[in-house]
Amino acid sequence: MERLWAPWRIRYIEKAKEEKSCFLCDLPAENKDAANYILYRGRLNYVILNSYPYNAGHLMVAPYRHVAGLDEMTAAERSDHIEVISRAIKVLKEVFKPEGFNTGVNMGRIAGAGVDKHIHSHVVPRWQGDSNFMPLLADTKVINEALEETYQKLSGKF
Repeated sequence: MERLWAPWRIRYIEKAKEEKSCFLCDLPAENKDAANYILYRGRLNYVILNSYPYNAGHLMVAPYRHVAGLDEMTAAERSDHIEVISRAIKVLKEVFKPEGFNTGVNMGRIAGAGVDKHIHSHVVPRWQGDSNFMPLLADTKVINEALEETYQKLSGKF
C-alpha cells in the first residue's frame, strides 16, 4: 500500500472538530493580513487565500458580516461580493494566466467544508492538464506552489 504523507492536514481536522467560532469572521478582525493570507479588503467583502486549495491561486471571497446566504446579504453586500470576485479573476488572469476558472458560492456547513452560516465564494484558476492521474487514481491533489509564494505573487495586485 502506498502512503502519501500530508501532516499539515491534521491542523485542519483538529480545528474542524473544536471550532466554535468562525474563521471568516475571526481572521479579518486580527489585522494580521499577511499571516492570515488576506489579500484584499474591500468595503463589504474581502479576499483570502484558501489554506486548503484545489489549485495554486485558489481564493475565497467572503463578506465581513456573518451571514448565511445570498438572501441574507444586503443588496450592497451582494453587489460588492460579485465585484470582488470579478477583481479576483482579473488579478489571477494577470498573475497566473489560467485558461479558465471555477467559481462557486458556498452556503451552509455541508456546502462549505464545515463553515457554518458564513457565505463565501471560491475562485479557482484552472489550466489544461491541471487534473492529472493523482486525483483519479490516488484521490490526491498535487498543489504546485506553497501558500507563502502564492501570497507574495498576489499581494499588492488588488
